[in-house]
Amino acid sequence: MTTLDGPSLRQAFAHVPSGVVAICAEVDGERIGMAASTFVPVSLDPPLVSFCVQNTSTTWPRLSSLPHLGISVLSEEHDGAARVLAAKNGDRFAGIDIESREGGALFVSGTSVSMDVTVEQEVPAGDHAIVVLRINELLTDSDVEPIVFHRSSFRRLLAS
Repeated sequence: MTTLDGPSLRQAFAHVPSGVVAICAEVDGERIGMAASTFVPVSLDPPLVSFCVQNTSTTWPRLSSLPHLGISVLSEEHDGAARVLAAKNGDRFAGIDIESREGGALFVSGTSVSMDVTVEQEVPAGDHAIVVLRINELLTDSDVEPIVFHRSSFRRLLAS
């Protein structure tokens, strides 16, 4: 039996493939963004999605109180963008094409799904918080394939 410590759990959780999203906004001309690989659809009525964020995040507190956030479901061509947005330091938007919206939501260009969202609630969950977001606006492009995070690597989906 495996020990329930951080490294063992991280290794086990890495076996579960997940989509990768960018969560971004602009405030007073400053772009703020982060990547998350724990994105989950929650409800159709009302339209809700969620993601998990570490309690130690220094970016989420800056985003959490904003009236509009942009969620971009990253595509197969965004593995570099996912790494830049997940970095602890440096320009998180270096080399990334961004689309801005009135209200502050920012979107990564060329994604399969973009959502303008508002924070509905945050639920404490151990060393993370589960953030529930209400979808205000939704744009989709079925010709764009998403990227998947699996076993600590970004991967592409293959049609069978």
